[in-house]
Amino acid sequence: MPAMPSVSRRKFIESLGATCENWTWSWSFINHEERTVIFGAWTHRTNGDTCLILDDDWRVRRGRRQPGYTQAREHLRLVEEERYQLMTFPMTRADRSEGSDAGPASISSFVPKLTAKRLVRAGTQWYGAGDEIPPQVPEELPGQPEEFVEGAAVSVSVNAYERSGRARAECLRHHGYSCAVCGFDFERAYGALGRGFIHVHHVVSLSAIRRAYVVDPITDLIPVCPNCHALIHRTQPAQTIEALRSQLASQASFAWPLL
Repeated sequence: MPAMPSVSRRKFIESLGATCENWTWSWSFINHEERTVIFGAWTHRTNGDTCLILDDDWRVRRGRRQPGYTQAREHLRLVEEERYQLMTFPMTRADRSEGSDAGPASISSFVPKLTAKRLVRAGTQWYGAGDEIPPQVPEELPGQPEEFVEGAAVSVSVNAYERSGRARAECLRHHGYSCAVCGFDFERAYGALGRGFIHVHHVVSLSAIRRAYVVDPITDLIPVCPNCHALIHRTQPAQTIEALRSQLASQASFAWPLL
């Protein structure tokens, strides 16, 4: 873990001409003269160059309203409506329970370096995103049919996890072959070439479970097209089906191109 830089977070932000309402609880900062908004981005909520900077779940923690949320939401409004530039810098959280953002957010270290981002909203979450191509989602691998056991680690170019072919078949027998997010059907679009083609997404990522388990093909698996599958895994944690579906629905101008 990198050591805390000699400069404090406050000194770093002030050196950029930015300020906030309270230096204790703020994680977003503003420089009106430069029309810049700055967010600290947790490293454990960063995937590639895409980082989670605000979540509606952060509005209240342990029964207490978080004043930093209201300020952060106003700062994002300036980005959304008044074209302020979004910038982020990495922060590492101290004493964090695995997979949890509950409780006080103490910083163990941060990197005093800003990166320009574009703002992306997905449901109740806001992300700072760059233009880097995200890492590929590991391909589905043949697994063992018995009891739909999944999660055995295998070694390829990256760590991947066995997928049970029988569980996939049961999932598709129940849900069908249309994407659960956008509704795209490969057979309808491509004819016989597209028949039976669809990705199957684990509602709870196998890389998060990190152990073998007995999968329920109906509740644990869902069919999604490769585009939606890639966007589900564009963020850390991964998007839910509902959040990505809501994001797609919010794009009123969206329509599949006519070929």
